[in-house]
Parts: sequence; structure tokens; C-alpha cells
Amino acid sequence: MKKILLKPCLAAVALALSMGASAQKRDDAVFAAAQAAQAAVIDTLQKLVLIESGSANIAGIARVADFAQARLNALGAKTERIKSTNSDRAIVKGVLTGKGRLKVMLIAHMDTVYPEGILATQPYKLDGNRLYGPGIADDKGGIAVILHALAVLQSQGWNDFATVTVLFNSDEEIGSGGSGDLIQSLAAEHDVVLSYEPTAAKSMAKVEGVLLSAAGTATATMEVKGRASHAGAAPQEGRNALIELSHQMLATEHIAKDIPGAQLNWTHAQGGLVRNQIPESAVATADVRLLQPDAADKLKAALIAKTQESKRVPDTHVHIKMDVGRPPYVAGERGMALAQRARAIYAELDGRALFFHPVTGGGTDAGFASGSGKAVVLESLGLAGWGFHARDEYIEIDSIVPRLYLTARLLQDLGKQP
Repeated sequence: MKKILLKPCLAAVALALSMGASAQKRDDAVFAAAQAAQAAVIDTLQKLVLIESGSANIAGIARVADFAQARLNALGAKTERIKSTNSDRAIVKGVLTGKGRLKVMLIAHMDTVYPEGILATQPYKLDGNRLYGPGIADDKGGIAVILHALAVLQSQGWNDFATVTVLFNSDEEIGSGGSGDLIQSLAAEHDVVLSYEPTAAKSMAKVEGVLLSAAGTATATMEVKGRASHAGAAPQEGRNALIELSHQMLATEHIAKDIPGAQLNWTHAQGGLVRNQIPESAVATADVRLLQPDAADKLKAALIAKTQESKRVPDTHVHIKMDVGRPPYVAGERGMALAQRARAIYAELDGRALFFHPVTGGGTDAGFASGSGKAVVLESLGLAGWGFHARDEYIEIDSIVPRLYLTARLLQDLGKQP
């Protein structure tokens, strides 16, 4: 569910730059290890992208899971495959144990939005500072950062943690319906959850960043019941559900603008079975985004009221349903404090700025991770990129070393002061 991040204004960029000016000394050993890992990260990205793993591609997701599990095993993690509760998709879990107090979970997802065969028209390719490929930023870049940042830390002998749990989800792009409860329950066992969705490319947002809030998701369904009749011989005896559905969709097109924290877009409609019959039923679904806890109920009530207000086709009945999915993610005060720690670490890289993206309309698994309120959660620690859910998705190669450094140093910092 993604994730069009807001483009920061020049004033905000200037503020981020100024806040990064008083940098602590860079950890040269970690930086050198991150630099040395860049070629391996690119190799990992290529291997992952060449495995097509759209959410419906169970076999492809299983191949990514095999790859990720083998890499976690090589890091010394105790791994397991967990079956999604509503499908055969495999979730990969790995646990490393150390000698400290920190309990941290790192999450990313293996599925993409792209259909099978996409590599034929959108191949993996290199062009200057960009690596292209379906899902390379969202979210195979996140998987790569987690795997290689942990390898960087192992090269430094880091064991200042109690547990590091890695969870690679397999249905994030379709709402995490089979994994959300698992993410929430595991997050409640940890102090911190770091989520590795991509950050906006510098070509779009000028500076790399992290995300402070993301919308929850829901699906609104509008169903119209009418009456069937012969379209040629007796159309007047019918009650055209498709016409009434169209009328109500137009009437409710902008209904969310008066509901704080809600967004609605009708995205799919279907009505009628054959050409020569007046359709007795029609259904539309809408993508709903939520940034406030009560927004779904208020939106549903507004839809019901509006659809009962006027009808174009007499004797039709309109029914509204609202299915709430992923909860919203809000960093809150503790998440902001963690973001400030990340910003200070990023500034170690010659004063490099770390922007705080305030909100995105896309949903992420950080919403489930935040569900219990126990763990501090920070989102968008993956690679800088663009083109999510579109054509020509890419990552910026020069974000690899900084993002590896950020994760490694942030975990070191948290290990000292959980």
C-alpha cells in the first residue's frame, strides 16, 4: 500500500539541513563496512528483483522467502516459516540473540503489486545512479537493507541486544489481512520496531527521510438492488441498478472532504450480466484512507445519509458497507524522539540531512506494529526510490551506504540506551 510521500518545501529542507549541521563524529569502521557492502547489496537487489513476487504469485513469494530465510540462516538467526492465516503465503521470521537488553524487530515485505510477467516489459537495469526493477524500492530494497545492515553489525562484533527479530511479510500490498495480527502481537514483545518501506528519492524530495505517520486503510462497498427486465421488450418494467449506482457514485465522489482524517476514491464498479437485460444489481468499491480513529464510522454514516437523500431510479435500494483493514501509523512523541536519534546519526555523514515526512496516504505495516502501543515504531528506513506502484520503479544507488549506516548505527545506539 503505497506511499506517495509529500515533497518537502524548501523551508523544510533548509530546516532539516540546519538541524543536521551539528554532527557527531562519524563511526569510520561502520562507514567503511557499509561502503564495502554496497556491491553485495546491489547483487542482492538484482537477485530479488529477478524473482517476480506479486501478491497473487504464491510460488514467487515462496522463492523470495527461500532466499531471505537462507540469508538469515547465514547470519546465525533461528528461522521459521509462518503460514499466513488466510492463504498459503509464507511469512519469514528470524531471531538473533545477543548479550544486551534491547528487543528490536525489523520488518519489510516480500510481495509487490506487479503482475506475473512484468519483467518482460520492465526489466532490471542500471542507468547512472538508478537501479530499475519491479518492486526494487517497494520493498525489496527494504529486505536488502535489513540483511546487509545486520551483516555490517556482525562484522563489528555487535551483540549489545537481547533479541533482534526480522519479519518479512508476504501480503502487505493487499492489506496484510493474513499477517497483521502476527505483526501486532510480535511488536508488543519488543521495545522498538523499525520498518523498511522506501523513502522518497532525492530526485523527487531533495533529501532522504523517515516517515512519521501513514494512513489506515478501509474498503467501502456500495451495493444497489433493482429489478431485472427485458432490455428490448420491456425496459420500463425494470429498475436499472447500474444507473442508480452511477448516480450515487457521482453524488458521493467528494463526500470525504468534510470528514477530518478520511479520504475516499471509487476505484471499481460492476453491474449487469448480459447486454439485453436491465441489471438488477450493481456494486462499487472505494479505496478509503484513514488518519483518525473515528473517521471510518463518520464516513460510513455520511455515505448512508447521502445515498438515501435522493434517488435517480425509483424502487432501488442502496446498501453501504465499510470494512476497516490496516490501522493508521502515528509515530507520536516516542517515535519522534527515535526519529531525532536517527537524524543525529545521519548528520554524522558530513552533516547529511534527514527529513521527517509528516504523512502519506499509503498504508504500511507500521500501523499494525503500532497497534499495541508497546513498541516505539519508525517507518521508511529503506532505500531512496520512486515509481512505487507505477512504471519504471527505481532506487538511488547513492542511498545504499547511508541507509546501511543509519540502521547499523541506530541499532548500536539503541543497544546502549534501549
